[in-house]
Amino acid sequence: MGLYTYDSSDIPKSERITKLVEDLYAKMPEIESARAVLITESYRRTEGEPIIIRRAKAFAHILENLPIVIRDQELIVGSTTIAPRGCQTYPEFSYEWLEDEFDTVETRSADPFYISEQTKQELKAANAYWKGKTTSELATSYMEPQTLLAMEHNMFTPGNYFYNGVGHVTVKYGEVLEIGFSGIRAKAEAELAKLSLADGDYQKRSRFLEAVMISCDAAVTYARRYAKLALEEAEKCTDPVRKMELLVIAQNCANVPEKGANGFYEACQSFWFVQQLLQIESSGHSISPGRFDQYMYPYYKKDLDSGKITRAQAQELMDCIWVKLNDLNKCRDAASAEGFAGYSLFQNLIAGGQNVEGIDVTNDLSFMSIQASMHVFLPQPSLSVRVWNGTPHEFLIKAAELTRTGIGLPAYYNDEVIIPSLVSRGLTLEDARDYNIIGCVEPQKAGKTEGWHDAAFFNMCRPLELVFSNGKDKGAQVGPETGDVEKMETFEEFFHAYEIQMDYAIKLLVNADNAIDMAHAERCPLPFLSSMVDDCMKRGKSVQEGGAVYNFTGPQGFGVANMADSLYAVKQLVFDEKKVTMKELKQALMLNYGKGLAQEDLAALASDTVSVMRSSGETVGEAEIAAVLKTIHALSESEEVKENGERILKLIEEVPKFGNDIPEVDAFARKVAYTYTKPLLNYRNPRGGMFQAGLYPVSANVPLGAQTGATPDGRLAHTPVADGVSPSAGKDVNGPTAAANSVARLDHYIASNGTLFNQKFHPSALSGRRGLENFAGLIRSYFDQKGSHMQFNVVSRETLLDAQKHPEQYKHLVVRVAGYSALFTTLSKSLQDDIIRRTEQGF
Repeated sequence: MGLYTYDSSDIPKSERITKLVEDLYAKMPEIESARAVLITESYRRTEGEPIIIRRAKAFAHILENLPIVIRDQELIVGSTTIAPRGCQTYPEFSYEWLEDEFDTVETRSADPFYISEQTKQELKAANAYWKGKTTSELATSYMEPQTLLAMEHNMFTPGNYFYNGVGHVTVKYGEVLEIGFSGIRAKAEAELAKLSLADGDYQKRSRFLEAVMISCDAAVTYARRYAKLALEEAEKCTDPVRKMELLVIAQNCANVPEKGANGFYEACQSFWFVQQLLQIESSGHSISPGRFDQYMYPYYKKDLDSGKITRAQAQELMDCIWVKLNDLNKCRDAASAEGFAGYSLFQNLIAGGQNVEGIDVTNDLSFMSIQASMHVFLPQPSLSVRVWNGTPHEFLIKAAELTRTGIGLPAYYNDEVIIPSLVSRGLTLEDARDYNIIGCVEPQKAGKTEGWHDAAFFNMCRPLELVFSNGKDKGAQVGPETGDVEKMETFEEFFHAYEIQMDYAIKLLVNADNAIDMAHAERCPLPFLSSMVDDCMKRGKSVQEGGAVYNFTGPQGFGVANMADSLYAVKQLVFDEKKVTMKELKQALMLNYGKGLAQEDLAALASDTVSVMRSSGETVGEAEIAAVLKTIHALSESEEVKENGERILKLIEEVPKFGNDIPEVDAFARKVAYTYTKPLLNYRNPRGGMFQAGLYPVSANVPLGAQTGATPDGRLAHTPVADGVSPSAGKDVNGPTAAANSVARLDHYIASNGTLFNQKFHPSALSGRRGLENFAGLIRSYFDQKGSHMQFNVVSRETLLDAQKHPEQYKHLVVRVAGYSALFTTLSKSLQDDIIRRTEQGF
């Protein structure tokens, strides 16, 4: 039995919300220059001061001068840009990529932004100061040559934090609601008073605490600017209803976030200032609200019981927050935009679940969070729900009703797997029970964790390519020499070569992540964020320097299904049944099963051939290189190669695939997943924490698949890699339960940074009450088998194809991409195609 009562009835959507959403999406998002200009001004003035003080003073300068706006009909205020869905830039992390893309950012296929000529000039002037001062430049200097070579050859990419802030955190929103930043400032003052001038670390700790106080004052100053603006607008307003709204807004901003919130409305405004200001401080994404229904509930319940607010009024305020979460935006470089397509900031808000005592705490706000996503019908927040055997059935059905709309929300998480998984990583049972989800699928304890989730994308297919090439790629020795694949006599020898390539690449990934980690600690510590994470103030250091209670690094691997199917096919066809020789398979992969190769692929093959020739002592000049290229081109076009490729593809098609409830194959997939998840456990980060694996790709399985050659599962070169722990698209042919049974056989506990399981249903599968009950039963069954996460698209293939052809008719079509939802028409065509290719299930 839970602690709280709740009302599952629907609340009508207000006209205000419709208007706010329409205004938000009226124009293309725009890049603005104000923050870049202001931070540069501040840094020029503070040369020679400690970096933590410089960061705090820059934050204060930005909040004192950043242009502010109250948009028509808003009840919750605070906007990072004047333009709706606009974004600021963050030159302290990186800037050159943006200048290189000034002329293409508006027309690129993924997440385009308008940028004016004036803004370009203002950014160029500000950016000039940052040459040699960015985190990305420092991180590069810390990386080993072999690490940079592996990145150049697309073995992995740590670009998320290489070019941007970290984010991926949930702070102590509840503490800000309770005591305000005046209370947090007082805590910093108290810690400072405990220090002695003679302490060995006095200088570092005292400056950090001073920076916290400066940052707290800056947040208060910013809110007061909005209080003043609201009063000014109220004075000019002739609409008595809106005039009163503005006066209330002014009073709210005068009180919070300086002081503790006095009621639900003030709590909503205070929450929003925290969320927005965290984004202004750094360019990190996945700054996640966490257990909103828990820390907001006391304010809601008190106002509801006293008659100060109605349930409908509270719902409208929540809806307003949901709209504001879509107002925040971020511009990434073109390559990263492909991997994070859909303008997503991955602000994960989770509802339901247990408290620290193991009692279900689903409440009225849990249901209203789902209702808010129904009303606003936008990608943010990335709504999630916690499920366990104590979850009220009505709550699961309510969540299923939202899933049925096709929005791709919510995602479902299993307490019975995630809680013990976190305990195994050192969290107390109480902290593990209080987990929330960050970004896509990453669990952590709010207000105590610097998780560095989503720290890198690791493509598990690339090490297998190196097994076939003896570690070479485009003529360079990218991986270790594991021997001539044609001379391998057993599958165990072949698999061991794959493990060697994996271990080597993983070690380089760790080197890259740790280099970037150190660069952030040295150049971009974040005092405002750190003021809301334990135990930064007691330790006297920022989260970037190891101030959090729990410190992790969580890079994610993907391509599990491809590698399971590939290695199983090699075992069966080459070693067990001997239907294909290794030489034939190697040639088929090299020549893309006879399906044709791009010019750059032919050149890469020629480079590898020439490299082998030179290593054998041959003299190779331009004439020999031209001859090699001509020979490879002729070979790729030959009928013999095409016929052999077609024969092998047919044989591969007959090999059992992961995702069809075949225990032998699923056990093999579990073993393959271990080649990524287990080695990571051996490493530590600069903050003293451990590495933990995630198995999810965001949407990088599409652009990184485009960098990957053909694989032995029959996947053609440059096509998408399987997403997360899901079966390869189209290979799970025995229905949704069979697919879920297979995925559940993976070890979800060891992938403690999260796993991602996508399924797609035809809308008819969830029609009526019976459809909802069947759907809830599928989730319960999967979770009973210790699966960790599920998410769904409920949309027909025909609808998606029509949306591709007529995007103007589907401007509000939201779909589930990976660990997030996005407007379908904002996605690149390659990513749209990947979603369309996913198996369409039905009960």
